This record gives sequence, structure tokens and C-alpha cells, in this order.
Amino acid sequence: MTDAHTGPLDPAETPVPRVLCDTTALAAVASAPAGALWRLTEPGRQLDANLVRIPPDGRIDTHTEPDLDVLLLVVTGDGTLDAARDPQPLAAGSLLWLPHGSTRSLTAGNDGMSYLTVHRRRPGMQIKTRPRA
Repeated sequence: MTDAHTGPLDPAETPVPRVLCDTTALAAVASAPAGALWRLTEPGRQLDANLVRIPPDGRIDTHTEPDLDVLLLVVTGDGTLDAARDPQPLAAGSLLWLPHGSTRSLTAGNDGMSYLTVHRRRPGMQIKTRPRA
């Protein structure tokens, strides 16, 4: 795999800071589909990150994240965070902390909304044997 900014990526190399993408430019593409526009995929990482687009008036349904705290940064557009308390308006630049165990939903405004999420990496799925009774 290569990175347009830094050349070949080799997990055996010493880790170095680098620019991964321009989130504003990715989120500004009018024809971009809904869903994940970008994902952090570097090997050996301790974090997961995603740039997500919600179409105009679209919604991420109510859900609860039981295990992970999440930081969410609105990159473009606007919308509303619906949580246990009053709905909170969101605009580009809004930075949210979504603590684990919290219930929330997101609704995009008339122009849609793109946001970056960052959280601890989830461990890979593991197949376990069933305990014998």
C-alpha cells in the first residue's frame, strides 16, 4: 500500500507522523456518497478513525456504544445531536465527547453533515470455544 503524501507504507519501518488526508476537501465533494468517506487503516495503530457523511436531512438512528468513548468533530455542514437531554445543535467545528454507555442519534441539516470520529481501536473478533457444562 502507498500513501500519496509519504510513499510506501511498511509496518516494519519506524513510525513517523504524516498527513493522512484533507478532511475538508473529502467532505466538500458534492457527489460523495453517504457513509464512510475515509478510514484509518495504518497497521499497528491503537486508534480507529472515520470520516462519515450523512446526506441532507439524513439520520444515524439512536444507538448506545457500550464500550468506547468517542470524539466526534463536525467537519462540514450542520445537524443535531439527540441525546438523553435536550437536542444540541451542531455546526462545522463542533467537537463532541460521546462517553461510553451514552445513547445518542445524529440528524443532518438541509446541506448534510460530515464528521470525523476517533476512538480506541476495537480488538479483532476472536473465535472462542464454548465452555463445557
